[in-house]
Amino acid sequence: MDFLTSLVNSMPGAVAQGLIWGIMAIGVYITYRILDVADLTVDGSLGTGGAVCVVLVLNGVPVGVALVAATLVGMLAGLVTGLFHTACGIPAILAGILTQLALYSINLRIMGTGTGGGKANLPISVDKYSLLVSARYVRALALNNPIFVLLIFCAVLIGVLYWFFGTELGCSLRATGANQHMARAQGINTNVTIVLGLMVSNGLVALAGGLLSQYQGFSDINMGRGAIVIGLAAVIIGEVIFGKIFRNFALKLTAAVIGAIIYYIVMNFVLRMGLSTDDLKLLTALVVAVFLTIPYWKGKYFTKVPVKKGGKDNA
Repeated sequence: MDFLTSLVNSMPGAVAQGLIWGIMAIGVYITYRILDVADLTVDGSLGTGGAVCVVLVLNGVPVGVALVAATLVGMLAGLVTGLFHTACGIPAILAGILTQLALYSINLRIMGTGTGGGKANLPISVDKYSLLVSARYVRALALNNPIFVLLIFCAVLIGVLYWFFGTELGCSLRATGANQHMARAQGINTNVTIVLGLMVSNGLVALAGGLLSQYQGFSDINMGRGAIVIGLAAVIIGEVIFGKIFRNFALKLTAAVIGAIIYYIVMNFVLRMGLSTDDLKLLTALVVAVFLTIPYWKGKYFTKVPVKKGGKDNA
């Protein structure tokens, strides 16, 4: 009974965190599925978004402006990765690693602004600042409940992205991910679209970082560690569960958000069963591996190849 009570009480927090990481998962979806680029920048840009948001709010900047600034800084990180890849010829995965590595030091500097040195952790209190989301109100039946706010955030973002990827520029970006050679043959500058995709992706990831830092009440240098795996888990879970019924592009983005919520519900369930928090990264890796394996096994062992009746026609 205590287990069920604890599990039910943890559900609002799991949903709220899932919605925040769902925004991050949408960013991962853009690079992983649309662009077909392996981008590891997100492990750094999530923390960058959180650091920029917290520092600006602590210095009196309105929360909305701080989130916009966090998004723009995340886009700048994506721009750097894109230029490493397209202008310098560095493979995408290595370009992301380089940017992620540089962002670790940059994030320390951002959080140490005004103190003369780097800081690994920077707290922010909802008692002193008007934060957009906070874990304190996650069970409140009020408009300041983060679940309500984050649902609006996700709906607006999905609507904007659905519109954007229906424009000529957005279609060019999708064409680049589908077939770069064909896209170039159609007169599309694929270098520009790759850079743009990385910028949009990391902008969304940094936005999620800004929201996460507010929700948990602090920005931390390690808050983005393993973010790419969580993002992939959300995308893969959403595809495996809803891939057959969610065909529309907006619904596919929605599936990534739902996948993030399911991921956090599963994590909360396992933690309530007594799993050590030290094993969470191992569990995340196993979850991603299982959901990546399911489609492969389904196609290899459970899909029957139709057999043609009759022999070959006589010559």
